[in-house]
Amino acid sequence: MKGKQLLAIIGSVALINLLARFIGFFREVVASYQFGTSYQADSVIIAYTVPNFLYVVAGGAITTAFISIYSKINDPIEQRKYLESFFGWLSLGLIVLTLIFVFFSDALIDLLFTGLDTKTADLSNQLFQVMAPATLFLILSMWLMGLLNVNNRFTKAALATLIMNGSFLVIAIVFFPRLGPFAHGYGAIASAILMFVFLVYYNKRNQFFHFRPRIKRSPELGRTMKMMIPIMLGSTSLQLYFLLHRMFGSWLDEGFITALNHTSKLVQMPQTVLMTAVTTVIYPLLSRQVAKREYDSISRLYGQGLNMMALAIIPVSVFIYFFSEPLVSAIFQYGNFTEESTDMAVPLLQVFIIGMFFHAANVYITRFYYAYERSIYPLVVSLISVLGINVALNFILIEPYGAVGLAWGTTISAGCNFLLLFIGIRGILKWEKNIQWKAMFITVGKLGLLVASLCIGLAGFMTLFDPSNPFFALLSGGVVFLSLFTILLFVLRFPELDYVRETLNRKIGKKQ
Repeated sequence: MKGKQLLAIIGSVALINLLARFIGFFREVVASYQFGTSYQADSVIIAYTVPNFLYVVAGGAITTAFISIYSKINDPIEQRKYLESFFGWLSLGLIVLTLIFVFFSDALIDLLFTGLDTKTADLSNQLFQVMAPATLFLILSMWLMGLLNVNNRFTKAALATLIMNGSFLVIAIVFFPRLGPFAHGYGAIASAILMFVFLVYYNKRNQFFHFRPRIKRSPELGRTMKMMIPIMLGSTSLQLYFLLHRMFGSWLDEGFITALNHTSKLVQMPQTVLMTAVTTVIYPLLSRQVAKREYDSISRLYGQGLNMMALAIIPVSVFIYFFSEPLVSAIFQYGNFTEESTDMAVPLLQVFIIGMFFHAANVYITRFYYAYERSIYPLVVSLISVLGINVALNFILIEPYGAVGLAWGTTISAGCNFLLLFIGIRGILKWEKNIQWKAMFITVGKLGLLVASLCIGLAGFMTLFDPSNPFFALLSGGVVFLSLFTILLFVLRFPELDYVRETLNRKIGKKQ
């Protein structure tokens, strides 16, 4: 595949994924319009928690392990046998799991969300019975997307997610007047089936698979199972945070599960976009340098990338912190999402946004561990941070601080995760030899001055000029923020500006 063609594919896949993500977030906005922060909103979120958790975590691990094994089988006949066996066992396991979910839904809801009141628990149970079969189609669809990817059909695989999110949104809107919260329940199952049908059709049309199940053991299946477990454990951090929010949130008053969900998802949007902007530049360089064993260059690249990520994410976090109320109002405060709902969400957003850099940096630093094939330490650190520190803080903080305590638990545990990863990477990258500590401290000092100046400037703006219209507040505040941020970048002379300028000059020179 030629370089230009590869870039075009990456660009189209990134665009489709971004659009699918925005549609998924817009569905959250629609739900807030329909239900506000009521028990119906909580129930919709609770009911979809388990199918979505398994889709992202188990489906991702299954697909990654499958691709690794499948791509190493050279004999077409053995490939076909592996496909049939994998499909057979996976389908059987998911059918059994789905039946358990449907027939024991009340027990599962009671086990995970022990603090729900009767009306929320009853509605969550009914919605989960409707949504539970989506687990089968979601995970099979994730696997079929992997089959398309391994056959270089990246765009079609990305399009499947867009189909699911788009159809889910349409069903939730169109059928809401007649079905109420069950419009989201049937939207979940119908959209999963539509995605699955699209993927089956496209795989079968291109003769990638004929969907003949085979229940037979093989060494390849054993290898796949051994790979799945560590991959699954290593990819659960973010989804575990979401799950824990809802589990502990079930002990709080009506609506706080929804407020926690919406604000954490709102933080995830800029975090993902800004992190992708940095990693798109850094990761290709990392791959080439690892292949050439240029370890000194990798250490310098680590520092450059981390500084760029901090420079991209932390100032945006400051802006969102100061303008959290107009931001929540502009996005969510419509229909049944009232001013009281906004008052519930704003303090949560302000706490979550403090941890935005930590979450993005944890993903970034972990990639460097993987580059050196050191996967155990970041896995252990992640589990300690999420299941140890976060859970302990939730128990400690939920009674005195409520939902804000849960938000602080997430932010503090993410910060601890970052600190442990940051300390551990020193020995791997041999900082004592390859990193100039003086330069690093200078960068941290400049970043501190930048943040302090932005805080003073935005606080002054909010004191002197506090428009009531949220859109005008965001627009005027955004102009002040961007102007102040640009001036400070040049005044403080961040070296990352030279790096960006050199990269742009090289690209312009190539085009000419």
